[in-house]
Amino acid sequence: MGFEHAIDVVVVGSGAGGLTAAVAARDAGCEVIVLESMDSVGGSTAKSGGGFWIPNSHLMKACGVDDSYEAALAYMNEVIPEKGPASSKELRETYLKTGPDMLKWLESLGFKAVFARGYPDYYPERAGGCAQGRCLESELFDPRLLGKEWKDRVQAMPVPLRAVEARSLPLFLRTWSGFSTTMDVVLRRTVLWRMMGKRRISMGGALVGQLLKILLDRSVSVWINTPLVGLIAEGDAVVGVTAKRDGKDIRILARRGVILAAGGFEHNDAMRQQYQEHPITTEWTVGAPGNTGGGIQAGIDVGAAVAMMDEAWWMPTLRLKSGPWTLLFERSMPYSMIVDSSGQRFMNESQSYVDCGHQQYQRNRVVPAIPAYLILDSRHRNNYIIGTDMMPRITPKSAYRNGIITKADSLPELARKMGIDEAGLMATAKRFSQFARNGRDEDFHRGDSAYDRFYSDPRVKPNPNLGPIEKPPFYALKVWPGDLGTMGGLVIDQHARVLRKDGSVIRGLYAAGNNAASVMGRTYPGPGSTIGPAMVFGMIAGRHVATMTGVQPA
Repeated sequence: MGFEHAIDVVVVGSGAGGLTAAVAARDAGCEVIVLESMDSVGGSTAKSGGGFWIPNSHLMKACGVDDSYEAALAYMNEVIPEKGPASSKELRETYLKTGPDMLKWLESLGFKAVFARGYPDYYPERAGGCAQGRCLESELFDPRLLGKEWKDRVQAMPVPLRAVEARSLPLFLRTWSGFSTTMDVVLRRTVLWRMMGKRRISMGGALVGQLLKILLDRSVSVWINTPLVGLIAEGDAVVGVTAKRDGKDIRILARRGVILAAGGFEHNDAMRQQYQEHPITTEWTVGAPGNTGGGIQAGIDVGAAVAMMDEAWWMPTLRLKSGPWTLLFERSMPYSMIVDSSGQRFMNESQSYVDCGHQQYQRNRVVPAIPAYLILDSRHRNNYIIGTDMMPRITPKSAYRNGIITKADSLPELARKMGIDEAGLMATAKRFSQFARNGRDEDFHRGDSAYDRFYSDPRVKPNPNLGPIEKPPFYALKVWPGDLGTMGGLVIDQHARVLRKDGSVIRGLYAAGNNAASVMGRTYPGPGSTIGPAMVFGMIAGRHVATMTGVQPA
């Protein structure tokens, strides 16, 4: 059996899980290579808000926010009902015990993180929940530190914005805090810094940039444009990979092991049709284009068990001409509601986005709800932004022309234009408007939770998430059950080793990130619930693979 290359550890994927795994393996003394299928580094992590959920961290405590392992475990057990192989007792405990140490280890290597104080857990009122949050994020990062070859290889937000500041942007016409934050981000950090020759990236791009810098400083090779073709197995062990480089298949011996961290399968239509509830498509996801399920399929091909393949990190989504846009703050602001084709509400519009996806599919089994419809009173359109193109009071003609948004002078007219039941919409608007005036959503409790109020308008009383739907003109946008990526994947143990259906270990094979079935079960406990486990189990995988006895080609 011939190999063109030999190395201690092959890491497949350059998102948070893959880069952390590579850093850990290198830090433990291994020779490491990272394979990335795309021409940029970071995958979905680089495109994301970049938060990572690490309970009981020293950064929380330095900010005066109390937490404990016991409180975090009680919270996870409270909000994650599943205790299957992906979210077993052992995996939950391992995650919570290891997270704080992972942060300190990365900081010892030069990584700079900050506590996103005030970005709450998504169920802060539940047992063990934390209203101040447990989310961390990367400090702003200068990509020029990566050198000429890599400085433009990390996707990043176009403006240096911290995740916890994102709540202020929709309020730039409403509050002094919103205005001052927006002006600081746009004028000082973007315009002025560029005039001064100062460049910074933020969120997921900054996280990826920092991890990549640590790797490059330790002479780790990162091969872009090198997709995985398959795993190479001998007996009951994985000993290497086949990858495509410069148009040719090459075989790489992994003397100690292979770590799969290549993202989910959100851009693989065949896999989505096979595993997930219909209707489903690759057109609603904002996951990285390279996430086509190659890592998961490679694991399946060598006998790996999988779990939760029907799940995704759901996110209500608009279909813009430029591509899908996630509805985060837009659906949470007052003077808005989401209805199905019968004109009825079926969810708390301000809740966790994963819950929104679950409830949209659940409702669609009874009444057509895909798409659903975001209904806006004129005060929403006058005061808040939608996406990056629709500023308050300014709706481009192209948005109407392309069917992204529809306008009408009355709710009955809007219903007719959208194909929504007219009587149903009128009755729902009347009931919802009364809730808004009373300050309590009696149907779905919107605005009751601290998480709901994270994205809200404090100038609206008595409930900052509610506003009557009664002032024309009215607007509607189609809402699709999009996602940030798929949630299911390979089953791992507490050492991040991939398991077979019988529970036995596939020697030499590890998984992290969205290649592994999520320790969060079917829930999203707080901001950074994808990246946090990716980094923790990435570090665990990198350290454990370094302890393995090396193999030689047969």
